[in-house]
Amino acid sequence: MQNFVFYNPTKLVFGKNTVEKIGEYLKKDNVKKVLLLAGGGSIKKNGVYEKVVRSLVENGVEKVEVWGVRPNPVLSKVKEAISVAKNENVDAILAVGGGSVIDSAKAVAAGVKYKGDVWDFYSGKAKVKEAMPLYTILTLSATGTEMNGNSVVTNEETLEKFSFSSIHVYPKVSVVDPEVQYTLPQNQLVNGAVDAISHVMEYYFDGEEVSLTDRIDEGIIKTIIQTTEVLLDDPKNYDARANFALSTTLALNGVSGLGHKGGDWSSHAIEHALSALNPNVAHGAGLAVVFPAWMKYVYNQVPERFAQFGENIFGLKNCKPEEAINALSQWYKKIGAPTTLKELGFKEEDIEKLTEIASKMAPMGKLKKLERDDIKKILEIAY
Repeated sequence: MQNFVFYNPTKLVFGKNTVEKIGEYLKKDNVKKVLLLAGGGSIKKNGVYEKVVRSLVENGVEKVEVWGVRPNPVLSKVKEAISVAKNENVDAILAVGGGSVIDSAKAVAAGVKYKGDVWDFYSGKAKVKEAMPLYTILTLSATGTEMNGNSVVTNEETLEKFSFSSIHVYPKVSVVDPEVQYTLPQNQLVNGAVDAISHVMEYYFDGEEVSLTDRIDEGIIKTIIQTTEVLLDDPKNYDARANFALSTTLALNGVSGLGHKGGDWSSHAIEHALSALNPNVAHGAGLAVVFPAWMKYVYNQVPERFAQFGENIFGLKNCKPEEAINALSQWYKKIGAPTTLKELGFKEEDIEKLTEIASKMAPMGKLKKLERDDIKKILEIAY
């Protein structure tokens, strides 16, 4: 087990009828005016927007709005929101939406306090030293961004999809009401499940074995598998929805990596190339393709680890690593996730471009250091 420091400053407000409480938390923190950042408008259809506005008004909090954050969020929208936040002299950022909205809001919170280009945080030219207070209302459980300091954004001009992490952009308060997710399309549920499972696996397969964290991680993954199957048949099953939502939060709030080496993250880096080249590829869908391909390429590093995964997650007795990987892929197929690059619309000739984009992050990985040739071979397996 590695040494570690665990610190998570986010207050998680979880459960039914919690969206209406956001104004109270803002007022308590003496926030007078917020920038409300949102996506394409689904929060107006499911009633969340109305509840948020009413809560703000009742607590004397003014707002200015920026809409249009898209899945696989882009730098240009972040810069637009930073400009609005500065011009309107807001006191805080309020993100209402899924992972893309919250990731963008983190960039805005940091960018408002920075005199340079916010992309500097993603390219590694600068570190976040301060940020505006950030509050979130989660409407799609998947990324865990509601309770961590990570942000991923695409620079559409350079086709670079990079991330940064900072303690300064942890949300102060995150509201998660599972009921507002009842009407999510099934593909978003599936993508969220794959995304969260992938977060846990990045730690599980980073080359460090921590028996207690293993049991936690296996429990998270098994809960996501179980609740996903229930929700595909019964989207309004509250207990399943709540357990799914909590699992996706715990998958990336620090708990799932206790005592590990920080996670492998090469599968995520390779997937970022997919959605950078084609923004229509959902992050979870890309991970459903890339992660099993990565597993096939690296399992010989710790074959017993992959066998343990198959035995404890899927109940496979005397499991071989290949059987564990196949069981994961078969479950992805069962819930309707893609498992090949072809299914995502990529052509064989795209592999070279995808390799070029992903290799900007090379060398990558903890379990096995991946160079350009390794990345290309994994993409060829995924095809």
